[in-house]
Amino acid sequence: MKVSDLMTTDTLTCAPSTNLAQAAALMWGGDCGVLPVVRDGRLDGMITDRDICIALGTRGTPAAAVRVDDVATRDLFTCQPQQQIHQALAEMRRGKVRRLPVVNEAGELQGLLALNDIILAADRKYGVLDCEDVMSTIKAVSDHRRLAAFGGVPEAVMAAAG
Repeated sequence: MKVSDLMTTDTLTCAPSTNLAQAAALMWGGDCGVLPVVRDGRLDGMITDRDICIALGTRGTPAAAVRVDDVATRDLFTCQPQQQIHQALAEMRRGKVRRLPVVNEAGELQGLLALNDIILAADRKYGVLDCEDVMSTIKAVSDHRRLAAFGGVPEAVMAAAG
């Protein structure tokens, strides 16, 4: 089974200049929690609803005053349409991410592959799902990574929380 078999191709995107209020409105309207950030036709980053919440909760700045470019993740994990699903799952485990932007060799966004897509569609569409591969991916992406990386909650975050 290939990534192209399960990926979503009508993916909502935003530009680096989009403000967080606009990005949140796009997510709300599109019933999604992530937007690929596209610059000049190429994938430039990803922003999640969690990124928006944390940025606004720690900056004391209105959402309309903060650009996606200031918050988006640039350390990207991606896959390509022709890759096998098990390769995409391995990349999700490596990056501890639930969603992968699907790009072509030029870095142009082709769609999005979510762990949910694999779980919901694979069995129904193909009758084949490597449960061990999926479960190890769910476990890897669910493991808390930020607190371990910081050695606990960063002081700056605690100070901002009051």
